[in-house]
Amino acid sequence: MADHDSPIQLNVGGGTLAKQIVASEGGHASLPDGVILASGVRRLAAFTADVVIVTTILMVVTGGRLLDAWNLTLWASSDFHFALAQALILMVAHWLYWRLTGLAYSRSLGQRLFGLAIVAEDGSALTSDMWDSRSFRKLLLLIPLLNIYVGAYELARISQRHTHQSNVDLHVGSIVAHSDSLPPASRRHIR
Repeated sequence: MADHDSPIQLNVGGGTLAKQIVASEGGHASLPDGVILASGVRRLAAFTADVVIVTTILMVVTGGRLLDAWNLTLWASSDFHFALAQALILMVAHWLYWRLTGLAYSRSLGQRLFGLAIVAEDGSALTSDMWDSRSFRKLLLLIPLLNIYVGAYELARISQRHTHQSNVDLHVGSIVAHSDSLPPASRRHIR
């Protein structure tokens, strides 16, 4: 039996067995005990709530002209600049919304509604640059047809990774978790 590996592995490192498994799988973050990571379904629901909030406000402000952003006949006409203007308004408004609510609350209003919080992988607050990048990368989810592909891919990545991180999270270095499960030191900046 000297030439075979032992089927028994001793727990020689610190922390719980679950933490050691996460660390052995190449985890990006050392998560505190008790942190519950957000599922893809809950994140999708929060994203949908955010889009409904911003789009409703823009529909009121623009008097319904925001619908021109999705009008394919207008895009194909010589007056496509009206559709382009509405599409730019839609994108800039969402980017500002995600950035400003992130800086103010460390989450968007939809994420707050669903009890989610966004923290850096080390549990600290995201920086302004991190919020800029995160907000900009989420804009792909607003482009029709592309949003179906990118959204399905991101949901698959969230469910496949043990840290429940999307590609946006990996790029930015963030974790989305249930806000109540975070330790007090990691949630002091969350409102």
